[in-house]
Amino acid sequence: MDALPPLNTETLWAILNEELEDTTVNQLVWHYLGYRYDASRQEWDASGVGEEWRKDYPEPPDFIANRPPTVKLTRSIPKENKQLLKEKLGFKGYKVGDFGPRQTRRATMANWLLSYMQLEGLLD
Repeated sequence: MDALPPLNTETLWAILNEELEDTTVNQLVWHYLGYRYDASRQEWDASGVGEEWRKDYPEPPDFIANRPPTVKLTRSIPKENKQLLKEKLGFKGYKVGDFGPRQTRRATMANWLLSYMQLEGLLD
């Protein structure tokens, strides 16, 4: 796995503005969910992943290509953190006609990462 960008608001904006590759965005979420790639064995280690994820996804899912894991990601965001993109970043959403499932899933991933930052005390 390539070196990941830092988990900060600039990275979240890069996700929302489609400045980061889909693979990198997936890798960020996988990392903070606890997935680690063991290069020597050439396989994923999910021992650090919560049981609720490890059971359904023993290997990290492609959140951008597949709806079910993105729905699970959305449901895992605490209710009080659902509007963090708007509250903390001032994100107003995408313009009607300028977005599709891919952009919606990227926004979900950015919101999940922002929620992670909030829960871990990484936000000002």
